[in-house]
Amino acid sequence: MSDYQNENQFDERVIDIARVAKVVKGGRRFSFRVVMVIGDNAGRVGFGMGKANSVPDAIRKASDKARKNMHKVNLNGTSIPHEVIGKQSGAKVLLRPASTGTGVIAGGGVRAVLEAVGVHDILTKSLGSKNILNVVRATFNALDQLKSPAEQAAHRGKSLDAIKPYWERETNG
Repeated sequence: MSDYQNENQFDERVIDIARVAKVVKGGRRFSFRVVMVIGDNAGRVGFGMGKANSVPDAIRKASDKARKNMHKVNLNGTSIPHEVIGKQSGAKVLLRPASTGTGVIAGGGVRAVLEAVGVHDILTKSLGSKNILNVVRATFNALDQLKSPAEQAAHRGKSLDAIKPYWERETNG
């Protein structure tokens, strides 16, 4: 029963359903490819791709792969700790932290991944290829590069308060 409750807490999003063809001797064989992302809205997210002759089977396969491919992501409140660029083949994704109340400024696959991971305030830009699979992989690449605020401060040799974004710093006056 515990596993059943854990499965229900995930936010599952189908990003793309595409009909793909394989050319064989007798003609074309069609199947469906599903790209899906699963997250817990609290810093864990995974994506999977499933291919089958029917859409429900492809969704099930994608869901299973996404659950096995879960990553922990460093978040800073409702945003990310610092700016980062993720790359995959010809696709590039720029992720930039934003102040509280900004919302998720993203489109398509990037939005689905960021909402599933639990980010509420972020600015993004997708550059280069628009291939949905590579854009999602580039987003995951960017999220994997994120360092925690404490890690960033130690790397720069500064205090944790000194590396806060300007909108989070307390002003005296």
